[in-house]
Amino acid sequence: MYSMTTRVNFRLPDELLEKADVAAEVTHKNRTEIIVEALQEYLEEVEDDEKFKEAVVELYLDDQISFEVLKEFIGRQDAESVRASKSILDQGEDLADELAEL
Repeated sequence: MYSMTTRVNFRLPDELLEKADVAAEVTHKNRTEIIVEALQEYLEEVEDDEKFKEAVVELYLDDQISFEVLKEFIGRQDAESVRASKSILDQGEDLADELAEL
């Protein structure tokens, strides 16, 4: 599934952690697997939301996320289209800056 992992530290409400531990025990998985699966399911659900996708595109257009991250969320073909549009927009901004200096 994922080849690289990063250790993260975060706080969870005690009740949520207890539920994760029970789920781990019942399914014979560890706590990390339970939390990773829950996060994956959440992301799969939210990725289908059009407003979420639009917000991700805005992050890319504002140079807050990379093309690779954009591609992960909206797919390669749509990401390529957004990148092409961004390039045209950037060229237009550059031209406007040049004209403003005249």
